[in-house]
Amino acid sequence: MVPRERIDSARIPGGEEMTLYRRGDDFMIVIDRNELMSTRMNGSEEALGTMACARLSRVAAPRVLIGGYGMGFTLRAVLGVVGPKAEVTVAELVPEILAWARGPMAAVAAGCLDDPRVDVVEADVAEAIAAAPGGYDAILLDVDNGPDGLVRAENNRLYAPRGLAAARAALRPGGVLAVWSAAPDARFVTRLKSAGFVVDEVAVKARQNGKGPRHVIWFATLAG
Repeated sequence: MVPRERIDSARIPGGEEMTLYRRGDDFMIVIDRNELMSTRMNGSEEALGTMACARLSRVAAPRVLIGGYGMGFTLRAVLGVVGPKAEVTVAELVPEILAWARGPMAAVAAGCLDDPRVDVVEADVAEAIAAAPGGYDAILLDVDNGPDGLVRAENNRLYAPRGLAAARAALRPGGVLAVWSAAPDARFVTRLKSAGFVVDEVAVKARQNGKGPRHVIWFATLAG
């Protein structure tokens, strides 16, 4: 077996340390022995982007906010389906994530951060949401392994009633809030509905070949 090579580590503001590893051509980001993300499993992250944008098919120049760059799979998926007039904002809290994308993972990033449609902000996605009332057609969240603050406790506010109200206020009419999760969460679905969203829960395989664990994406659109 090819040994795993430690590349770098970074401290999440208000959270734990994450470490970037490489094994052959594969990269993985680990927190306390838990694999947070990997280049081997990207199918559901890509589905987050493509399926959210499919719900915006009538919007000629969509404005999309992506919370968490990760390994860029969602961003690249969005860029592959939106038109030339789209505006995509990526809010990434950990600057090292972006440095890794431009450094050891440059081949994986494939230039997506330099696309003229992309604006990268080093900030908490909650701040980006609050700063743009009525500013987005879609908000895509993949900053934890589900609707709880796994990566940092402060992320809990994104999934609480007040955070969902802020997301609703940041969406344009017909907009969609899409949230990625490693597992179902009935209580979160209830909170989404209580916040005034119509919820579509979709199960997606982790890998592009249809194998691997099954993940969940919630697509929440404005009711009425």
